[in-house]
Amino acid sequence: MSGYDASATARVVVGVSGSLGSVTALLRATALARHLGAELWPVLAWEPPGGDPAGRRSPATGPLVEEWQRLARQRLAFVLGEIFGAGGPGVPMQAVIVRGPPGRALVATADREDDLLVVGAGRRGLQRAFSGRVSRHCLAHAVCPVLAVPPSPLESELLAVHRRNAWHLRMDTRGL
Repeated sequence: MSGYDASATARVVVGVSGSLGSVTALLRATALARHLGAELWPVLAWEPPGGDPAGRRSPATGPLVEEWQRLARQRLAFVLGEIFGAGGPGVPMQAVIVRGPPGRALVATADREDDLLVVGAGRRGLQRAFSGRVSRHCLAHAVCPVLAVPPSPLESELLAVHRRNAWHLRMDTRGL
């Protein structure tokens, strides 16, 4: 990040979905916010089940939208509580929920040139909310610097264990 003026950064915006990759990005963003003296803005993007087109077609959109927003706020609060506990992150924080696809929601939130946008750079092929597709969108469209945080090595280990266990479960059910 040569040529980047850290003192100008007012906000560190980070995508949070609850996935291991987004937790890794959240922890990195928190450390950066602390180092830069910036506010931490964890953002959870949400969409109606089936996406916005399905949400617009639903006849009961008002009450449903309110419920989906409540669930998104609840999920973000849960993730932040699990990561930071009751003490919080130790930096000023503004938690935000945004309706829309994750990439667009993050770019729309990190809309100042002096923001820093932190995203998890998911592995190709994983079906996660903050996959490589989201980080690529942010890198291509953000007006501010973007830090794409690589997945934790623990994520690869967990996926390998999951694959091994799924294979063993399939083998065990054949005799039933």
